[in-house]
Amino acid sequence: MTEGRKLLTCGEHAVLVEVAGLEDVLALAQAVREAVAAGAAGFTDIVDIVPAARTVLVVLRDDAPMGLMRQALSTLPDAQPDELPSSGETLEVPVHYDGPDLADVAKLTGLPIDGVIAAHTGTEWKVAFGGFAPGFAYLRGGDSRLEVPRRSEPRTAVPSGSVALAGEFSAIYPRSSPGGWQLIGRTDIEIFNPDREPPALLRAGATVRFVDVSGARHGG
Repeated sequence: MTEGRKLLTCGEHAVLVEVAGLEDVLALAQAVREAVAAGAAGFTDIVDIVPAARTVLVVLRDDAPMGLMRQALSTLPDAQPDELPSSGETLEVPVHYDGPDLADVAKLTGLPIDGVIAAHTGTEWKVAFGGFAPGFAYLRGGDSRLEVPRRSEPRTAVPSGSVALAGEFSAIYPRSSPGGWQLIGRTDIEIFNPDREPPALLRAGATVRFVDVSGARHGG
C-alpha cells in the first residue's frame, strides 16, 4: 500500500481512504479523477469522489467488486496538483465586515481591521471540500496572514450567512448552527437551499472572491 494511506470499508459500496493531511487528500483525489478519466483498471466503477480534510471517500456502483477497488486504491500513485483543482466556476460574495470577532482577528494577526478586510478580499479562495453541515464549504488558498485559531469557547448559535475564519480556511455558515470559527462579517447570499438545483452554492473547485460592501472603512 502507498505509504500513509489507510483503507476502510464504508458500507457495502464505498471505500474511505485516510491520509495524513489536506495536501495528501488533494493529491489522491486528483489521482483518482485522472484514473477514472483514463478508464484505468479498477476505477471504471466509481460514481463519486468526496474529499475532506484528511480523507477521500470513493463511492462505487452497487455491483462493483470491492476487493478490486481496494487493491487499485492501495497502489495508485499520488498526483502532483500544482494548486487546488478548479471547476471553472467563480462566485463573488458581498460581505458586510462587521463580525463580532473582527477586532480579535486583527489582534491575532497583527493587522489593522482594514488590513484584515483587505487580506480577505485581496486573494481568491477556492472550495477545497464540503462538510460539517449541508452547504458548508471549506475555502482555502487565501492570504496566509489570516490563519487564526478557532475560538476557545464555541458559540451555541452562529447566524446564517456569517463569514468566518479558522486555521487556514474561510467559510460561510449556510444556516444558523453552533460553531467555533472567528466571525468577521456576514453576507446576504443564500448559500444553501434544498429547493434549488444544485442546493449548495459553493461546490468543490469553485473560486470565491469576497467583496467588501460595508459602506465605510474601519479603523485599526
